[in-house]
Amino acid sequence: MADLQKLMDELSALSVLEAAELVKMLEEKWGVSAAAPVAAVAVAGAGPAAAAEPVEEQTEFDVIIKDAGPKKIETIKVIRQLTNLGLVEAKNMAETPDSKVLSAVSKQVAADAKEKLVAAGAVVEVK
Repeated sequence: MADLQKLMDELSALSVLEAAELVKMLEEKWGVSAAAPVAAVAVAGAGPAAAAEPVEEQTEFDVIIKDAGPKKIETIKVIRQLTNLGLVEAKNMAETPDSKVLSAVSKQVAADAKEKLVAAGAVVEVK
């Protein structure tokens, strides 16, 4: 049996991008989805409103930097923490409007990244 503590420690050391890639790989290998299923319940004999298609909730979000803000160095540091990019790549991302800092991440990861970037002074959008 695998050493579960060691496995947990290794998973905890993954960056956000590495964790997202791991999720995709496991979904493909096991043929499952990590997204919460959306269930629609149809009541027999109900009106046409019950037969309407359920609106699919967005499960993947992109974190887009609009402006690095007045504290560009702080913003670059946060970008490096979130992405594991090098200094030059993170600087270029911070200086390029509409750069995707993270793409196809969960709502929680996107919200956390936005919070950190905004705290550093950046203008951020989550789509």
